[in-house]
Amino acid sequence: MALSDRLVGGAMLFVAAFVFSYYTLWALITPFFPADSPIQAYFPDRVWAVRGPALLLILGLGAVGGFVGLVMQKEAAKRREREQQRRA
Repeated sequence: MALSDRLVGGAMLFVAAFVFSYYTLWALITPFFPADSPIQAYFPDRVWAVRGPALLLILGLGAVGGFVGLVMQKEAAKRREREQQRRA
């Protein structure tokens, strides 16, 4: 189990480092290259350097909010069930 955890952790670390490097090059370095430079072909339009993280933030906050709401509903249902058992 420990070996597979280390492999998964190493793979996640590699992916995170690659994504960080790619995004850093895209958002911070490519604006200094001319628009007709061949390196610009390897990256999406610069407007997505802002839209992508904003979209991920909105989706992430929505997922966290949905999870918190679901947990609150389950806790309220448990509380109602305990109250009904006390009354009976």
